[in-house]
Amino acid sequence: MITWLRSPADPLPATRRALGPGSEAPGLLAAGGELTPTRLHEAYSKGVFPWYSDGQPVLWWSPDPRMVLIVDEFKLSRSLRKTLAKFNRTPGCEVRIDSDFRGVMNACASTPREGQGGTWIVPEMVEAYAAWHGKGHGHERGRTHSVETWIDGELAGGLYCVGIGRMVFGESMFSRRTDASKIALAALVCFCREHGVPMIDCQQRTGHLASLGGRELPRREFEARMAPSLGEPDIADWSYHPAMWRHLQTGGGRPEDSPT
Repeated sequence: MITWLRSPADPLPATRRALGPGSEAPGLLAAGGELTPTRLHEAYSKGVFPWYSDGQPVLWWSPDPRMVLIVDEFKLSRSLRKTLAKFNRTPGCEVRIDSDFRGVMNACASTPREGQGGTWIVPEMVEAYAAWHGKGHGHERGRTHSVETWIDGELAGGLYCVGIGRMVFGESMFSRRTDASKIALAALVCFCREHGVPMIDCQQRTGHLASLGGRELPRREFEARMAPSLGEPDIADWSYHPAMWRHLQTGGGRPEDSPT
């Protein structure tokens, strides 16, 4: 039986209490409560995330297994390598971080998750994550961030995520131009390598993430890998510099595979 959160003071239960395989909702841990920066910080610090639809209470999840992208296992395909090379030599093309967080969330909200017919990013969720983003450092450890692909002054694609310590929790991505979300993800991989982030949480398996190097870990292993990263200091400077593309020369391809 799942736990119901009836007040802001009710803590999330231990993840081992999540519903297991064979249940109607494997990975479901708790329901109820409000989406606030404080609750979101607590959840992500335990490897738990919200996921629900309009008309449902807030549902809190801890799936087993857990989809992750080990940063050094990112797959830089030949086609993406060519896309990045063209992107980096074309005037008006750039990667930005946190220049339009709400715009990224709203765009992701209009993009159905792979295998689903509708969005799961309800307005309440947009407001909660935007509020956490707006509080920034000094409120609690961690913050929400957006990694954005800009082409000729327009937001062409991107993703949003949560960063706590040296742990990044990916949430959702979108594209308005071909491969724009892949460019943002490649930039996030470079950013993570720059700052010593070993793993990006991807929550649930999709074919798209698997093609980029994502794989599943048992929950226990995921949490064991996550714990030391959460204990590290927060990344102070969430900004992207073109020099970070050099990180795709190692760990994701041979030196001649560089997109620059």
